[in-house]
Amino acid sequence: MGLATARRMLAQGGQVVVADISKPALDAAVEALDGGDLVLPVACDVANLADLDALADVIRARYRRLDVVFANAGVASFDLAADVSEAEFDRLVSINFKGVFFTIQKALPLLSEHAAIVINASWTLHRGMAAGSLYSASKAAVHSLTRTLAAELGPKGIRVNSVSPGYIQTPMFNAEIATDEHAGILAQISSGRFGTADDVANAVAFLASDDASYINGQDLIVDGGLVAAIPGAKG
Repeated sequence: MGLATARRMLAQGGQVVVADISKPALDAAVEALDGGDLVLPVACDVANLADLDALADVIRARYRRLDVVFANAGVASFDLAADVSEAEFDRLVSINFKGVFFTIQKALPLLSEHAAIVINASWTLHRGMAAGSLYSASKAAVHSLTRTLAAELGPKGIRVNSVSPGYIQTPMFNAEIATDEHAGILAQISSGRFGTADDVANAVAFLASDDASYINGQDLIVDGGLVAAIPGAKG
C-alpha cells in the first residue's frame, strides 16, 4: 500500500521519501518506482526514535519540508487474546501505535502550510473479529490519534485523516490468510473481490489532495462494503 501510494504521488508530479526497516525491501521499492532523483529511500525502524530522528534530518537536508505524510508502517497479529504474550504485545504496539505516533511527531517541524497527514488504520476497528483483539486495538488507537491530532493541528492548517483498508491483496495478506479461507471472506464482501494496493493509494491521494481540503479527522473505509453492507444471494 505504501509502494502504490508512492507510485501514485510520483505520477501526480510529487517527490517521495520511502522508508522501510528492510534494506532489500527498500531497494526493491526504489527499483519498482523507477523515479530516479525523485525518490529518496531511507532505512528506518519506526519503533526506534533515533531512526525517526535520522529520517527527519535526511528529509530536512534534502527537501526542507513535507507536504504529505502517509503513516503506513504496520504488522499483523491474529492470536487469541488468551495466547498473546507480553513480547508480542510490545512488538505490535511499538510498530502499529508507537511508530505511527512518533513518525508524525518527528515530522511536525517539517510540515508545510496546509499539509496533510494520512494514517493507515484498518476495517477491524469498526467490526469485531475473533483473534484480532491486539491488532484491532492498535488500529483503534491510531484512529483515535487521527481525531485528536485533527483537533490539535487543525488551527495550524494541517489536516489529519485515516484510511481503513479491508482485505487488500498484499504480501502481508498472502502471508496471513490461507488460500482455503478466501471464498469465505469473499462471501462477506459485497463488491465481490479483494481490494488492491491501488484502491488504498487512490484513497490516500484523495485525502492528501486539495479536493479533500474540508475533510478532517475522518476515517475513509476502503473495504468493498465489508463493514457496512451484507451481501445478498446472487440473483
